[in-house]
Formats: sequence, structure tokens, C-alpha cells
Amino acid sequence: MTGRDRVLSAIQGKPVDRVPVALWRHFPHEDQKAESLASAHVAFQKKYEWDLLKVTPAAGYYGDDWGLRASYKPNAAGTRTYTDRPVKKPIDWNHLKHLDITAGVYGRELHALRLIRDALPETLILSTIFSPLTIARTLSGDQALVRYVRENPEDLHKGLEIITDVTSRFAAETLSAGTDGIFFATQCATTDYLTVEEYEEFGRPYDLRVLDGASAAEIRLLHIHGVNIMFDQLTDYPLDVVNWHDRKTPPSLREARERYSGCLAGRINEWETLLKGSPQEIAAEIRDAIAHTSGGRHIVAAGCTIPIDISEDRLKAVRTAVDE
Repeated sequence: MTGRDRVLSAIQGKPVDRVPVALWRHFPHEDQKAESLASAHVAFQKKYEWDLLKVTPAAGYYGDDWGLRASYKPNAAGTRTYTDRPVKKPIDWNHLKHLDITAGVYGRELHALRLIRDALPETLILSTIFSPLTIARTLSGDQALVRYVRENPEDLHKGLEIITDVTSRFAAETLSAGTDGIFFATQCATTDYLTVEEYEEFGRPYDLRVLDGASAAEIRLLHIHGVNIMFDQLTDYPLDVVNWHDRKTPPSLREARERYSGCLAGRINEWETLLKGSPQEIAAEIRDAIAHTSGGRHIVAAGCTIPIDISEDRLKAVRTAVDE
């Protein structure tokens, strides 16, 4: 089977020759130009032959055209540090622009996706799309967003309308650029950050509009970031795959299988076993992952992006383990 066939069969609950596998990472030295970002992803895919390629832009890429300022200070995750945020007071939500997604950083990302598709015509490719509320959090700040939710809801809703329009159009355009689906990430669906009721008002309706905008996708993969996540509240979304930090927070992969009938992606601990473990320990963790689902409707993956300094032998151990 090809990687594409393997992933699509796993999603549909059909037999596969082996459990599909994919890992993804940031490329902090390459992600400021379309050509270098594309080249880095193509090389990563050709070296390890993942069953799908999740394209990972610079952290917070979606905010740059709205005035977000960020810089890269070396760190293991490969993410940027935000140095200036465009939303500093409630009225600023009303001043966000309906961006031209073919220009600026959004345009750069679309160009990178086209280059990747040209280089990898048979690979299953997902673009990375963040939820509108997650984007709002980046534009304003972690605690500032909570304050806007509780003290300035009308202003925040106006901002979310604009963000959702831009994000929906961009998600659809990534499909036109040649991707097969979207990796839709939320960083706000955790009770450590908001209440379920708050997410129902400020997260869910906007999430659904973005997912609807990507309805032509072959795959809509939801990543629920963080711990104490709102798993049950989000898994009734129109999805094909769900991914979360299942080694760090409930539900476990086995528990999730009882609560969600779709495809599950996970069970590799990227900051412990993958980063520090031996090839034998990595293989054991993958065998445990497969045992949790009996290999059905499952993609072996990490809980999130992997550290950028993981050695090649560990990544090859992942590939070897699923092939055994």
C-alpha cells in the first residue's frame, strides 16, 4: 500500500498492511521563506517516508499580517517568541482587517504548499490551520484573551468574525494549492484555560465554520492541544482523525476508542521516549500504542510537534517499529 492508501484505509476502518505513522516538526531556520520551508519538508518526507506529511509553518504565522511581531530564540520546540501583539485594548478587535490571503505571509504559505505538492505528487499532505480562538489568543495574549472573554465579549466576537472569515478562506485555498486536507489545531479547548461554556460560545461556532470551509478536504484532522482537554465536546465535529497529548492527559488511546468511533492519532511521547529513549524503548512504546487500538482506525503519531533536535536514529526507530 502507498502511504495515502494506508491512511485513507485506516480512517475508513478498512484493513491496512501496517499501521500508518507520521511525525511533524518545526523548521525554525527555514520557515521564513516559502522555498526553504518547502525544501525542508520535502527532505524530511523523503528521508523518513511518513504516511502523511503535515506541513508546519512558523509558530504564529497566521498573525504576522495582522501585525504580530515574533522572533526566533533557539529552543527545543523550534517555536517563535511573540514580542508585540496587535490587540492591546477591546476596540482593537474591531480594527482587524479582512486580509488578502494570497498576499503577505498567508500568500507565502500557499506558495510553499504548491512547491511541496510539485515535489511530492503522491504524498498525502495536510496544511496547518489554527482555530479562530487560538489565533485570537496569540493576537492578544494568553491572559488578555480570558479577560476579553469575560469582560468584553461583544468586541471579541467582532474580532472572531473577522478571524474566522480569513481562516476559512485560507483553509479552502490551501486545498486549491494542492493539499489533501487540514490539520486543525486548537490551543484553547482545555478547562485549565476556559470553562466548557466559554468554549461553547467563543470556540465551537467559529471552529465549525472553518471546518465547513474545508469540507472538500479528504482529511480533517483535529489536534486538541494541552491537558484537561474538552475531548467529548469537540469529537462531534465533522472530523476524520483526532490527535491530542494522550500520554499526558486523559483520555488514553484505549479510553478514547470507547468514546469516539473515528480514527485516532497518537501514543508516542515526544518529549520523553522519543527524545530520550533507546530504539528499543521507542519500539516498545509503539507496540503499546498499537495494542491500545488493536491497530484499527489508528495513526501512530506524537502528541504534538516533535523536538527539533531528536536524533536521526530515533526517528528511524519509529519507522522500523511500525514496519516490524
